[in-house]
Amino acid sequence: MNATWTDTDRGTDVLDAPSATEAGTATKNPKAERDAAQRVAYEINKLEKRLCRQVGQAIIDFNMIEEGDRVMVCVSGGKDSYGLLDILLKLQKRAPINFEVIAVNLDQKQPGFPAHILPEYLSKLGIEYHIETQDTYSIVKKVVAEGKTMCSLCSRLRRGILYRVADELKITKIALGHHRDDMLATFFLNMFFGGKLKGMPPKLVSDDGGHMVIRPLANVAEKDLIRWAAHREFPIIPCSLCGSQENLQRQLIGQMLRDWEKQYPGRTETMFTALQNVVPSHLMDVNRYDFKGLKITGVEDADGDKVFDPEEFPLPRVAGLPLVQI
Repeated sequence: MNATWTDTDRGTDVLDAPSATEAGTATKNPKAERDAAQRVAYEINKLEKRLCRQVGQAIIDFNMIEEGDRVMVCVSGGKDSYGLLDILLKLQKRAPINFEVIAVNLDQKQPGFPAHILPEYLSKLGIEYHIETQDTYSIVKKVVAEGKTMCSLCSRLRRGILYRVADELKITKIALGHHRDDMLATFFLNMFFGGKLKGMPPKLVSDDGGHMVIRPLANVAEKDLIRWAAHREFPIIPCSLCGSQENLQRQLIGQMLRDWEKQYPGRTETMFTALQNVVPSHLMDVNRYDFKGLKITGVEDADGDKVFDPEEFPLPRVAGLPLVQI
């Protein structure tokens, strides 16, 4: 049953023809153009399979979606939520269980928000959707002082409204579009500014205790979502309320992660793997490990700490430089 979620050779839709942007229009050589188009189609096909496999694996690993679920996909108009909806609809066709997908958008009445885009897009998909209109923008502007970050209050207002909508639509799972890079950024935000080793969980019970929230894009890299959005030509809606605010802590952390990945390719993947391999006995939280009750057992432990031995790690690969062992 699990294989059906992640088997990318079954039930995959025929890909749309690559766009002119992807295939490139610089050359006039017919053979070169065909070769370029084939290469693009091949890479896009790989990308689609990877996205479906990674989302399917997250659903399996964390039991995100179950038989009969009504999954509410929160669609903001950004690349991540579009990508989430798109991939879930593909997986729905071949999943080993039956579940419904309901797209929900909250129109917060931001100035210049193109309210027609999402209804038109969702109508063309032919799926169930709901547009909730609530003027939270005016509330945020009234309460938050000029120049201050609006994200926190905006998020609380949006969360409360979406929980109510979920109840009204008899939703059993609320799916959010946070991806792997968001999860890593949250981990470092909490560590640097909150003094906690705390990330962004792939699945959790909401703060009001009444809703199950899932993040099916947990394994997906943001760069892949950017490529997928370009290929699918989603009608992206920019966020003018909080996304345009400069020097937000999350933006700074995001840039830090991108710089690390550029200098040390593969570091993002290693850090993400670390979030799945926690060793409480080698941290310092007495609430997570019973240091006070620790006793000598006389039994050799292969995972025990080698107190007097220096730890060995693979040398980092620096972009553009060969790896030299000394």
